Amino acid sequence: MKFRIMILSLLLAVYCLASCSSPGDLDSKGIPRKLVIANVQAENINQIKEVREKIRAILEKKLGIPVEAIQTNDYTGVIEALKAKKVDMADIPPFAYIIATREMKLYPLVTLGQDGKAFTYRSVIISNGHGNIKTMADVKANSKNLTFAFVDPASTSGHLIPRAYLNSIGLNPDSAFKQTIFAGNHLAAVLAVKSGKVDVACSTSIMFGLMTKQKMIADGDIRVLWTSDPIVAQPIVIRDDINKEFAKKIQDAYLSINTEEPELLQKYIKIFLPTAKTATFVTIKDSDYDGLRKIAAGIKDLRDTK
Repeated sequence: MKFRIMILSLLLAVYCLASCSSPGDLDSKGIPRKLVIANVQAENINQIKEVREKIRAILEKKLGIPVEAIQTNDYTGVIEALKAKKVDMADIPPFAYIIATREMKLYPLVTLGQDGKAFTYRSVIISNGHGNIKTMADVKANSKNLTFAFVDPASTSGHLIPRAYLNSIGLNPDSAFKQTIFAGNHLAAVLAVKSGKVDVACSTSIMFGLMTKQKMIADGDIRVLWTSDPIVAQPIVIRDDINKEFAKKIQDAYLSINTEEPELLQKYIKIFLPTAKTATFVTIKDSDYDGLRKIAAGIKDLRDTK
C-alpha cells in the first residue's frame, strides 16, 4: 500500500509537469513538424550532455526538421509525456519502457551495443565499504534496523530487479526495513550509502566507474552485496502513431552514426564502460524486454499499479 500511494502521488505530480510542455504537431502524413526527444538521464554529467547534443544535431541535419532534445531525471514524467503526445521519442530505461507499453504503443528503434548485440548491465545491492553490513545474510538478519534506498519507481536496476530479488529471499521492501525510500537517481543512492544516510541501497554496477572517475567515491567506499543477471540496455523508442517510414528514417540516422561518427559513440560508452572496445547503435525489438516483463508481472505491487 505504501508503495502504491507513493507511485500515485508521483504520477499526479509529473503529469502536471508534462501537461505544461508544447506538443510536437504531426502533419497530415504523421510526420512531426519538430521532433521532440526526451532523454532520461538522472546523472548530471556534462560529458553525457555533450554527446547527446551532437547526436541531436546529426539527427536534425539528416531528417531535415528541427530536433529538440529534453534532458530530464524524471522517468515517470517522460512516460506521461509520451502518453500525452508531448514528446515524440524517448531514451528510457527498460522498466520505464515496460510501464509505458502497458497503456500505449511504442516502437523501439535502437540501443547501444557491440558486435551487433545490445550492451547489458547489472543491478547491484550495496552497503558502506567501511561498515558492518558485509553480506545479504547480514541484511536479512538486521533488516528491521536498516534503512534501504531504491533509485526511482520506474528504474530497472534501481527498483524492479532488486525488488524482485528481495521478495525472492523473503524481504518485502515495504515492511522488512526500518525505512524504505526512493533516492531519486543512481548518484544519490550511492552517495547516501557512502555518507551513511542509508545503510543499504541498490543501483547499477556501471555507476562505480563513472563516480570513481568523477572523484565522487574512492576504492573501498562501496561494498557490493549482490549482483543481478545481465539486463538489456535501455531502448530509444518512438510513438507508434508517427509515420512508419519516417520512423525508419530516424532509425537509419542513428545507425549511420556507427560509420560516420564512430568516435562519438566511443566517447559516450567510455563514460560508463571504460573497458568497452567499441560501441555502435544496434536495432532492438520489443520482445528483447519480455524477460523483464515476466519479472514485473510476478511482483504484486507492480502488477496492481499502472
